[in-house]
Amino acid sequence: MKETVIELKDVWKTYQMGEVEVHAIRGVSLNIKKGEFVAITGSSGSGKSTCMNLVGCLDVPSKGKIFLEDKDISSLSRSNLAEIRGKKIGFIFQQFNLFPTLNALENVMLPAEFQDENGNDIKKRAKELLEMVGLGDRIHHRPTELSGGQAQRVAIARALANDPEIILADEPTGNLDSKTGEYIMNFLSKLNKEEGKTVIMVTHDLGLIKFAKRVIKLKDGQIMGGNKK
Repeated sequence: MKETVIELKDVWKTYQMGEVEVHAIRGVSLNIKKGEFVAITGSSGSGKSTCMNLVGCLDVPSKGKIFLEDKDISSLSRSNLAEIRGKKIGFIFQQFNLFPTLNALENVMLPAEFQDENGNDIKKRAKELLEMVGLGDRIHHRPTELSGGQAQRVAIARALANDPEIILADEPTGNLDSKTGEYIMNFLSKLNKEEGKTVIMVTHDLGLIKFAKRVIKLKDGQIMGGNKK
């Protein structure tokens, strides 16, 4: 049996909207094993983004428990959550979230620099990662000088900067054409199959779930189904 890397136990996330309480996530229990490729799907308003924030240590639950490698992170401070994220989780966002004033190499180096690693080692690994995603000749280009597909590949390289065990991808092909999107998904699949990375993808695009080994469907903040493929 593979070990659990992330577990949610009866998790709720409630937002106060004036006098009204909005339950974005309602009693979600979820177990993700090491090396899985999981897709979390659902329509707009289903709770996907909230679930991503909780799974990715970007937020804490209103009720319930969240465990990351058996460590209860449910009530950690934001600074402690940030420290865990930096070491354990690599993020790939739909909007890329690259710093426009930094070139590709500098963007990829950034997460490791926050961990106070050796500067020469950081630069060497960043170059290797950019070469791995096919951008060895674009390391000095800024985001405005890159295509959408190239920018997303920089974002993937940045997500791998600290060699995280978990890759969290939020609509990773949302701003890409179908051909480039296919490339990105094949690359994520390769990271999962060949390097054993745990990949958690949040998407409303049902065309992407073929890459996942398990699909979890959310509706109105609750899990409606979770099938293995």
